[in-house]
Amino acid sequence: MKYKINLRGVMIPNDYKWVYDFFGMESTCPKDVLDILDKTIPGDEVEVYINSPGGVIDVGSEIYTALRATDAEVKIYITGQACSAASIVAMAGYCEMSPTALMMVHCVSTETSGNHSAMEHTAEVLRTADRALCTAYTEKTGMSETEALAMMEKETWLSANRAKEHNLIDKIMFEEKENHQMVAGPEFRLPDKTEMENIRKMLKLDDDGNKTTVSEMQCKLNLLKLKNIS
Repeated sequence: MKYKINLRGVMIPNDYKWVYDFFGMESTCPKDVLDILDKTIPGDEVEVYINSPGGVIDVGSEIYTALRATDAEVKIYITGQACSAASIVAMAGYCEMSPTALMMVHCVSTETSGNHSAMEHTAEVLRTADRALCTAYTEKTGMSETEALAMMEKETWLSANRAKEHNLIDKIMFEEKENHQMVAGPEFRLPDKTEMENIRKMLKLDDDGNKTTVSEMQCKLNLLKLKNIS
């Protein structure tokens, strides 16, 4: 069976969901995802559609972990934006990205107050959180922790092409698997003099001295083409 999960709007804790629903604001909480995953059995397919600016990192981590842990086959599609914590979720499985979508990765941020000791402690907590979250990128892409953290430090915005170059996604949506050549392309050429002379001979008489019909001539021309191509 196939299930669909829409990860839209801000990613928030479960306790805040009723507030966003009351005001008609799009949001996603872990329960939205877990309720669907609980229905799945091994062999089911789960399609996750992401258009989210991100949100609380704990929520992103919980949804990422749930998608990684499920026995269902997970396919993720970034249709609008996958920013901040939403980009973490996008690393949870096979992922395609719309050519018009955006991905953004950055470091964790917070607000704090207090003396220098409190500030230094908060900074260390943030650095620890960055290292923890960057494992989602390193496991997906194979990049080093240093590379992933550098990308986060810069608050990197990526188009579908750049995300594909960094192996953050597996495919760009609607991208053709093969480029088909035009029939009348570079393989076309005019017959040389020898081939022209052979055609004249075929038009006059065949091996038994009989005139060649148009249909027979076409068959022989097709045979010549096949020989030339091979």
